[in-house]
This record gives sequence, C-alpha cells and structure tokens, in this order.
Amino acid sequence: MRPLILAANWKMHLGPAGAAAFLREFLAGYHPASNREVWFFVPSVSVAAAAAALRDATAFRVGVQNVYWEPKGAFTGETSVPMAVEAGASAALVGHSERRHVFGETDAETGLKVRALLAADVIPVLCVGETLAERERDQTLSVVRRQLAVLDGLDRAALARLVIAYEPVWAIGTGKTATKEQAQTAHQFIRSLVSNLFSTGLASAMRILYGGSVKPENISELMAMDDIDGALVGGASLNPESFGKIVCH
Repeated sequence: MRPLILAANWKMHLGPAGAAAFLREFLAGYHPASNREVWFFVPSVSVAAAAAALRDATAFRVGVQNVYWEPKGAFTGETSVPMAVEAGASAALVGHSERRHVFGETDAETGLKVRALLAADVIPVLCVGETLAERERDQTLSVVRRQLAVLDGLDRAALARLVIAYEPVWAIGTGKTATKEQAQTAHQFIRSLVSNLFSTGLASAMRILYGGSVKPENISELMAMDDIDGALVGGASLNPESFGKIVCH
C-alpha cells in the first residue's frame, strides 16, 4: 500500500517567523496517523525556519516551491537546488500551474528542473493539469501526456523518487474541485502512462497526488479513490487547524 502524502503549498505566504509560529501550533494539535507523510512546500526564505521547527518530528519533509536548474551563476532572483538543500529542503514542486501560466514556464524548462533535482537526490513533485478551456475541449489527457513527456529519457532508478501531482488549473483557488470520479480518471491515466513508458512496477509504486481546492470536507472521498495517493493543498494549508483536519482525516 502506497503511503499517503499530505502536502501543504503555502505559495507566497508565511515568512520565517510566520512559518515557525504555524508549525508550533500545528504540531501542538497533530496526532500522527499511520501510512502517511506530511510535507510542507514553503517560500524559499522560510525553508530554514521550517526545517528547524520540524527537526525532531518524524514523517515530515520540507520542500521549496520552485528551483532553477543551474547550480550557480548570474541568475538574479533564482534559487538553485544546492541552495535549497543547504537551507533544509529535500523536495521541490516543479511545473506548478502558477509557474506555467503566471510566469511562463515551458515544458522544456520543467524538464531541466526535474533532472537537476534528481541529480541532487532531491524529490521532484511534478505538477500537471489542464485549464478549463482544455477540459471543455476534451483535451485533459492529451495535455497531461504532453506535460509528462519531460520524463522521456530518464532512467527508472531516478524516476522511483519522483512524485506526480495532478492539479486541474480550473480547480486551483476557485473553490471548484474535480469530482472524485474526474480525479480518479486522470490519476488512473497518469499511472497507465507511466506503466506504458517505463514499467508496471514503477507505476504501481509511484505516488500521485491531487491538488485543487482540497479541504477538510472533501479529503476523505478523494483519498478513497484507488489511484489517489495524497493531496497538494493550497489555501486550506494556511490554517493549522484546517490542515490538521486534512492530515488526520
């Protein structure tokens, strides 16, 4: 049975002091549950503070929300993978819809980031998903297939560390959530695609998360689906009580 990952994406919220305060409150009310991990994707300036707050906790991981693929250089404003690791990160979001649609990140750039992370033994969480217009044109599966093409050429040993997050763009921050059936269909397709491209064993072990207006009220029904292995939570992860309910559902 694949352990669930319940992951918070704080986006551009909670600096170092806010991150430390959040985690103190969260841990005070946290009741560990079996077969699940809790990950926090925090602003890069808050990675060290979050890692320090979780140093003595188990089954937790701190990650960054974005990285640049070069290890160093004249790239003002970027965070390299070695810098993220030094601060305490062991995972990173890659290709989040806001990076793609707000900042113009291309599939090729996403692929470079995945490779840089795997080379440094950092876990990439590759985000894929369609816009509302693409869903209405019945292009969901073709969009996801194109976005997963960045994995071509990677070896299976490296891919064993990869996590995929399906996040329909139309459900992020809108209050709309894919039905459990819609989410399951997309997750099942992703798993079958990984199986066809690489191996059934890799596909069976890979964890695929759902992201898009996840909240305490819908977490249980989403997690009951066969191919959904956790959640990437946005707005509801900014409240310790709310996120605690999601994690301990």
